[in-house]
Amino acid sequence: MSFAGRIVAAFGRHLVVRDAAGVEHRARPFGRRLSVVCGDEVRCELDARHDEAHVVEVRPRVSCLYRSNRRGEPEPVVANLTLLLVTLAPAPEPDPFMVDRYLAGAACAGIRAAVVLNKADLGAGPAEELAWYARIGYTCVECSAQAGTGLPALQGLCRTELAAFVGQSGVGKSSLVHALVPQAQVRTGTLLRDEAGRHTTTASRLYELPGGGALVDSPGVRDFAPAPEHLEPTSLGFLEVAALAPGCRFDDCRHLREPGCAVRAAVEAGAVSPRRHESYRRLRRLREQLLEAGPGRKSGPKRR
Repeated sequence: MSFAGRIVAAFGRHLVVRDAAGVEHRARPFGRRLSVVCGDEVRCELDARHDEAHVVEVRPRVSCLYRSNRRGEPEPVVANLTLLLVTLAPAPEPDPFMVDRYLAGAACAGIRAAVVLNKADLGAGPAEELAWYARIGYTCVECSAQAGTGLPALQGLCRTELAAFVGQSGVGKSSLVHALVPQAQVRTGTLLRDEAGRHTTTASRLYELPGGGALVDSPGVRDFAPAPEHLEPTSLGFLEVAALAPGCRFDDCRHLREPGCAVRAAVEAGAVSPRRHESYRRLRRLREQLLEAGPGRKSGPKRR
């Protein structure tokens, strides 16, 4: 029996697909070359004998966030997003360079992004960084899953969207999901098992929001690098760079050391964050290293 559905949980090749009637099925991709991630719209064939579904087709994606794997190859993270919620907190210590890479990847994928500061009740948040993000056009939301503050604004931001929380481990993404979706349980996760038959706890999961829209909770990461092939080569997805690049003397300006660079001039004038420009420089170097390494290398370059 063939049916259409959406991937609502994914852990490697272990999947959960929800059909049009809301029934969830354990599933696997049919064939090694089929890449399936949370958020994908798929067509499945039901294998009643093994009590699972085989994903035989992935429908065309509206959008997709890609990362670079250790071989420098593009790897999909989550599909069909309309909003990426890049999450940080006072603890663990924020990594603004990782935040920038997520924002860059979203911009190049055509996904709207916002910056979410969780655990705002702890104080000592990166106020200066948030001010710069707001200045260049990003929506910034300060909230606390534990204290319940700021959640209405976050819920309103997600209404009608397919959104995903991403960020470092420990910033409280799952706590925010459960605060926004109180009925969210691990029942989807219980359908996912690893090769030894154990339930997985680090899967990406999709939850429907009570007021409309949906949320994807993704595992925390130590690092994130956008896939180089999916980065816009001039601005790398940095909004302020994209806005200023037309004013550069040379059309192929890399905004590093070239004369007549409007971006560098704005940094020197205080109109662009020096830290953000350094983040851009680091991503520029990383992109070049990953492109040079190519898919033939056993391991990619060290990320900085």
